[in-house]
Amino acid sequence: MPNTNLTREEAQRRAASLSVESYDVALDLTTGPETFRTTSRVRFTATDTEKTFIDFLGPSVESITLNGESLDPATSFDGARITLPALAESNDLTVVATGAYMNTGEGLHRFVDPTDNEVYLYTQFEVADSRRVFAVFEQPDLKATFAFTVTAPARWELISNQPTPKPEAAEQTYTGPTGTAEPAATWHFEPTPRLASYVTALVAGPYDVVRDEVQATGRTVPLAVYCRKSLREYLDADNLFAVTKKGFAFFEEQFGEPYPFAKYDQIFTPEYNAGAMENAGCVTITETYIFRTQVSEALIERRALTVLHELAHMWFGDLVTMRWWDDLWLNESFAEWASTWCQAEVTEWDTAWTTFSSSEKTWAYRQDQLSSTHPVYANMRHLEDVEANFDGITYAKGASVLKQLVAYVGIEPFVAGLRSYFAKFKWGNTTFDDLLGELEATSGRDLSNWRELWLKTSGANILRPVVEVDDAGVITKLQIEQTAPAGYPTLRPHRLAIGSYRLAGGTLTAQESIEVDVDGELTDVPKLVGKQLPDLLLVNDQDLTYAKVRLDPQSLETVLANPAGIADSLTRAVVFGALWDMTRDGELDPRTYIRYALDALPAETDSNLRQGLVSQVTGATTAFLTSGAVGNTTSFLRPEHRAEIADEVTKAFRALMTGAEPGSDAQLQFTQAFARFAHHADDVSYLRGLLSGATVLAGLPLDTDMRWTLLTALAAAGAATDAEIDEQLAADNTATGIARAAGARATYPTAEAKAKAWSDLVDSDTLPNETGRAVALGFGRVHDTALLEPYVERYHAALREVWDSRTYAMAAGIVKLLYPIALASQELIDATEAWLAANQDAPAGLVRLVAENRDIVRVSLTAQAHNA
Repeated sequence: MPNTNLTREEAQRRAASLSVESYDVALDLTTGPETFRTTSRVRFTATDTEKTFIDFLGPSVESITLNGESLDPATSFDGARITLPALAESNDLTVVATGAYMNTGEGLHRFVDPTDNEVYLYTQFEVADSRRVFAVFEQPDLKATFAFTVTAPARWELISNQPTPKPEAAEQTYTGPTGTAEPAATWHFEPTPRLASYVTALVAGPYDVVRDEVQATGRTVPLAVYCRKSLREYLDADNLFAVTKKGFAFFEEQFGEPYPFAKYDQIFTPEYNAGAMENAGCVTITETYIFRTQVSEALIERRALTVLHELAHMWFGDLVTMRWWDDLWLNESFAEWASTWCQAEVTEWDTAWTTFSSSEKTWAYRQDQLSSTHPVYANMRHLEDVEANFDGITYAKGASVLKQLVAYVGIEPFVAGLRSYFAKFKWGNTTFDDLLGELEATSGRDLSNWRELWLKTSGANILRPVVEVDDAGVITKLQIEQTAPAGYPTLRPHRLAIGSYRLAGGTLTAQESIEVDVDGELTDVPKLVGKQLPDLLLVNDQDLTYAKVRLDPQSLETVLANPAGIADSLTRAVVFGALWDMTRDGELDPRTYIRYALDALPAETDSNLRQGLVSQVTGATTAFLTSGAVGNTTSFLRPEHRAEIADEVTKAFRALMTGAEPGSDAQLQFTQAFARFAHHADDVSYLRGLLSGATVLAGLPLDTDMRWTLLTALAAAGAATDAEIDEQLAADNTATGIARAAGARATYPTAEAKAKAWSDLVDSDTLPNETGRAVALGFGRVHDTALLEPYVERYHAALREVWDSRTYAMAAGIVKLLYPIALASQELIDATEAWLAANQDAPAGLVRLVAENRDIVRVSLTAQAHNA
């Protein structure tokens, strides 16, 4: 196997020696369905003329010419690196090679639309996959200009970082999946500004486009939204443009720097591994954000957040770029924080900080309690470390820490620091120390201790109120106790609020909120001494800091007795989070939490909070598998209680579904939740009636996605057939339909179905990424966990081969999603521990993922102990 793992030290040596001026990249996309021709001409200087290397991952290199002399590809190219012998001070390198199309969502991904046999291409280069398309010095601090020349079918749309030029007729012809030859054309794109290679991009295919423009600082910036032709009817471009324009105005004003690129395109691409990617002026976004059917309001809000997240990256990441991946956290955390800030300030989603609390911070706390926890500022030794660190700490904890930093220094000094940072470092590479220096200058604070405690340590603190009252219920002493998890003893300074709430008429109303500085093991709060103990005393009111919080006994009693009593959504988010953390940590019986959440759901009006409660009830009751950010959990209930509570939850979700307002977001979410649980005869019969139309639930749309949801639920209950799935697939012969059908078949509650799903994923690597995810999720969806027992041994036995034979994205998906997590037992932990002990020489990324799977089961057993 070639060495694909670039180390930080190697990158530092190259950066110290080389300065890259420009790339001229020519791609011929007419050569066939498997490969393409790629030519890179690179101009660079070298202060050290000793040998170095340039990166390329592809089937072959045909020729290498360095400063007019040919190098032998057979001895110079090892499959990942091209060795360059003694250099000159000024160098001119040309590499002619063959690249391979991918079906993994990495490099240059090729997709054939089953509805019309049209071919769609897009690139995905983060972390280090631009080298799959052209020869490149693959590291973020060797910025250069990039001029792309592309030959492709003349009728295609070609999109890159620079505006699309007028094509010129080409000699080549192109033969697509239908076998018909058609004329080709060549597009010569102007050179980009100086960019890191991972934010360059190429998108090609017969995409449909909607155009607009935005008035930016001193100029008009063209906007465009693209999607596949077969999805055009579902593209709500007006909404996307509206959000984008609000983001433009907000970020230009707050950052004090004009939008840095010539245009701004957003392209919805198929079989996408992530939410989106911040390619400069050419953002690619997952097609799941084109809504073919009714979706939850939470998903619509998430799409808007994604749009703003990628737009924020145009400044933070693209204009100013991290020197090395150690600062990946800052790149992603800043975009996460800034997009939520923008969303809360200037869009219709003014409760965006509620969503941040319930979704992002839940993800962060979960990640921070795994054995793989790491400081926000991570030690990225090499690319394999980077690939594994696109996690809840890099995104959500980092953003939470930035929110705490804003509370610590104040929003006005923080914004002033950002403006000076962008002005000073635009088009360059930086580290966090550069940003911190600007923030120290504008705030007048020494942030060195803050940096050490918040960025270079791991773990989440717990903040607990310790209250003493007299016989009349008046507070005589109030302290905030701060503790740290075993192995991570850091106690941090917290700028936070403490809220006092009174109960009247079943509603908890805020009386006052005081801001305090908490530091050390115990912090006195004299401002509340002499006041009546409130019905709810809430530490971290307004959710300003990053810490798990606990409720004092009276507050806990009040909250549990009044599940629909909190009017403010952000307050609910903090309280819900506290109860969930107490359940995870074995301080609250999971049955108590589940029943509380079910009682809170009928009155919940916030779509994200509703979604969070539904997910947590599902996860605490049974295995909850997802390919999304929040990740997996598994039953907090002991085996003898699972069937009883699952029946209770099923009954509750059915009642919530049938009692919800017709056509509402709540009805949609409750129907999806009920379908996840339904497996008894009466519930299956009800689902069957909904699917056939014999039973009508007013307002429930029997659209394509709902039909798949109901049919998959029937399949998981053993009440659907191949013929029914075939019929639904014929009605939805799309990429999504193919994935949904494959996922539905994998849910069948038979040994044969599980064996086929396993074989399709483990014994073969032909499934594209999106279909593979669907099959993996279907494999793990069981009502009878005994179906997964044979896979404890098979899973561990297959790990090394899977890891060695797949790309990172594909291997990681299999390792995470095929773990038989629904078993949630000590026996499963023991098997995983045995594998870890016997495979200490395994790649670090694989070991991390396997250990995280084990950690999730450990959390389950902790919660189960309280459920004894």
